[in-house]
Amino acid sequence: MNDNTKQEAIPPAQRPRSPRVPVNFTVELEGKDAAGEPFQASAEAVRVSRGGATLITELSLQPGTTVRLTPPFGRSLDAEVNGVWMDETDGRQRIGVKLLDPNGWFAE
Repeated sequence: MNDNTKQEAIPPAQRPRSPRVPVNFTVELEGKDAAGEPFQASAEAVRVSRGGATLITELSLQPGTTVRLTPPFGRSLDAEVNGVWMDETDGRQRIGVKLLDPNGWFAE
């Protein structure tokens, strides 16, 4: 096996498109669940990037659900749930959201 074969066999590392920054602030979540019922609840933002966030919430949301996030600063933002998982370290549910505004948190 030559060096070129070795390099081709190893897939490139996946890097986030923008850095994930650890944070700790509360956001208000609003939207409609899978049954079409409206909900409103608080969630804890634990990581943010330009175009998304990881939130801790007890809401049972499905990927694809559209939510409105209202942080304690700035304006409300629409987002789509793109992942739901339980964190093994603390047993709390996380959701990943993708902000629908292409400028993310920094849009005016």
